[in-house]
Amino acid sequence: MGLGVFIHRLDSIYDDSPAERYQFPSQYLRRVQACIGDWIIYYEPSKVAETRGYFAIARVQQVVPDPGAPGMYLALIEPGSYLDFANPVPFNSATGPVERGVLNEQGRISGRAQAAVRPISPDDFNRISQLGFAEGAPLLPRVDSDVRLSQLNEEQAPFIFEQQRDRVSLTVSRVLRDRVFRRIVLRAYDERCAITGLKLINGMGRAEVAAAHIRPVEASGPDIVSNGIALSGTAHWMFDRGLISLADDLEILISRQTNDLEGVRSVINKTGRALEPRRPSDRPHPHFLKWHREHCFKQ
Repeated sequence: MGLGVFIHRLDSIYDDSPAERYQFPSQYLRRVQACIGDWIIYYEPSKVAETRGYFAIARVQQVVPDPGAPGMYLALIEPGSYLDFANPVPFNSATGPVERGVLNEQGRISGRAQAAVRPISPDDFNRISQLGFAEGAPLLPRVDSDVRLSQLNEEQAPFIFEQQRDRVSLTVSRVLRDRVFRRIVLRAYDERCAITGLKLINGMGRAEVAAAHIRPVEASGPDIVSNGIALSGTAHWMFDRGLISLADDLEILISRQTNDLEGVRSVINKTGRALEPRRPSDRPHPHFLKWHREHCFKQ
């Protein structure tokens, strides 16, 4: 097993879904297989407009041939392991690349930095993750459901990996995972409710809006921004109870079972569609919207 970096970009020709799978050609098979059972960092190249740089971590569960594309393979991501960084990490820092393994003996960036899949050292993995989860307590991905809270000390323990071992072992509480999810979803929607269009900030400077999962965690919904939407209290309540939902084009759907149709319409923004995040990659994914319509929405 070994740590790795997987390059992913929104306009990729590959059939990627970072929280679920990573498609790659056979030339990278050995490198990806070396990551099975271990952690990888997703990286968006600097050539991408408004790049996120290093933007998430995930754990590779297995590698299988892609049944729909001869010569291609899929790295399947362990469910529940994907987690966006609270702070996307740029490739370069004030002292040079944060991933020092891409430097050659002369201290220059080598061709290794262009590889779509590459191994990464524990030192580099630790450094990038420290920066990605720098705000407050270390925010690590949930990997074990049976870890006792008493075994965790998230408020005090530093984000450090045991480099003497052959693999990295990470655990997290649901509270910390929710904190990261709230941060990335509210940032994507500029702290504005996607249904009402309102941006309300209380006296303490906190946005009066929640980060709602489209497909709930209890139904194997991942903590990824495209499975989230920013909703105010009333809109969140209606969404969770299936009184409203969204079409793939983000048209707001109202259930026929609501007892106050005009009242619901009055709180929806004038466009009749949910507000979209600025980044296309943050937009609610049709896969999750379809699940909500089929399992939550009261037709």
